[in-house]
Amino acid sequence: MPLTLDTYRLLGRSGLRVSPLALGTATFGTEWGWGVAEEGARRLFDQYVERGGNFIDTAPTYTDGTAERMLGTFTRGNRENLVLATKYTTLRRPGDPNSGGPHRKNLFASVEASLRRLNTDYLDLLYLHVWDFTTPVEEILRGMDDLVRQGKIHYVAMSSVPAWQVSRMQTVADLRGWAPLVALQVEYSLVERTGERDLLPMAREMGLGVVPFSPLGGGVLTGKYTRADLTAADPVPGESTRKSFNLAVGAVTERNLGIADVLVGVAAEIGCTPAQAGLAWTLRNPAVTAPIIGARTPEQLEDNLAALTVEFTEPQLARLAEASAIQLGIPHDQLASDHLRTATRGDLTIEDRR
Repeated sequence: MPLTLDTYRLLGRSGLRVSPLALGTATFGTEWGWGVAEEGARRLFDQYVERGGNFIDTAPTYTDGTAERMLGTFTRGNRENLVLATKYTTLRRPGDPNSGGPHRKNLFASVEASLRRLNTDYLDLLYLHVWDFTTPVEEILRGMDDLVRQGKIHYVAMSSVPAWQVSRMQTVADLRGWAPLVALQVEYSLVERTGERDLLPMAREMGLGVVPFSPLGGGVLTGKYTRADLTAADPVPGESTRKSFNLAVGAVTERNLGIADVLVGVAAEIGCTPAQAGLAWTLRNPAVTAPIIGARTPEQLEDNLAALTVEFTEPQLARLAEASAIQLGIPHDQLASDHLRTATRGDLTIEDRR
């Protein structure tokens, strides 16, 4: 069934209602070389909100803090209508070891700094942005719970954290009566499906709504890259630094271009753009609550929002699944094998209606 931005979804095990596409703000500001200035960012914000969108994603480090400052201006007239999510853990002051990381000192300082930039008294959702393997989970969870009790945060979540740590933290929070985790932000798209091994099923089982970032594979799934980019030695003068970044981090590969080719073909059959088809595919996963979309122009944003109306046929989904298939690895491939199914069920038919 086609969706709209005001077809709201519950975020994880919470009662918080969010739009099925979140507006990302990493393009709000020009410090990174591929974003938009304040006037253009304001148009994108207004366009999203006027269509019924309420879920805004940002972070202190997006465009060196400019994204949060812009949102502090944009949200002055409708703050209560929005679900505003930001993050913490990335280094705020080079040379200061305690200005980064998930520990209590940085948690409180980072939240206070975000509140000032965002011109608000509270954050609807706070993500631990990047796991660092050093801070005890009890310290993280207790600090988050203290901020929830103070009213400075309403809900807490994780981003870029191993599945076993997230499930452990959710269990500890439940046992201690601390604020539970309600969301997981993770990269997920047709070109990056490895989260299906553990992260996505873990999130669904533990009550976290998945909010995928880079649902178009850094732009690879828009169809704008070609085989010529595989051998490009240096960026073309005047070319966007976003493309240069994707080439540098290895997002443009023969495999990913092959997936994009299949997606382009499916999109042509449907009568939509590859970007719309790529976003629509991500939305189909029952673990996914709201992919994060990023745009630099009103036309790009409008194109992304139209993904809510895209529907696939079963043969089209099968082609996309085949092109983007990954190995699930141990023990998942073993558990799905006919041998173990026979060993555990024989020829019995057991229906799972959950």
